[in-house]
Amino acid sequence: QVQLVESGGGLVQAGGSLRLSCATSGLTISTAGMGWFRQAPGKEREFVAAINWNGRSTSHAASVKGRFTISRDNAKNSVYLQMNSLKPEDTAVYYCTAAPLHTTVVVTAAEYANWGQGTQVTVSS
Repeated sequence: QVQLVESGGGLVQAGGSLRLSCATSGLTISTAGMGWFRQAPGKEREFVAAINWNGRSTSHAASVKGRFTISRDNAKNSVYLQMNSLKPEDTAVYYCTAAPLHTTVVVTAAEYANWGQGTQVTVSS
């Protein structure tokens, strides 16, 4: 059974930083595309970032490019999202996602088979 467990969310002031972690189990992470999505209250879920199997290829949403960085450590079965220069509009629940056997960068939610429970990120102004 695949499990994705996010951590690292919390309350931070605008301009601050947070690092989200996603610990995986039951998944051969080295053959999975991984990603982060977020959903703010009253809004649709949106793509944030994705990374290919070996970490050499990534994609970031335009709204976070230059501020957020996705990375992975297959030896630790983990994926990370470093978030800098946070803005109030980054407030959302952030979800870690896995696309088993998709070794490329995956940006479409429908291609992700596994989702974590989410971690709340709140950015105060």
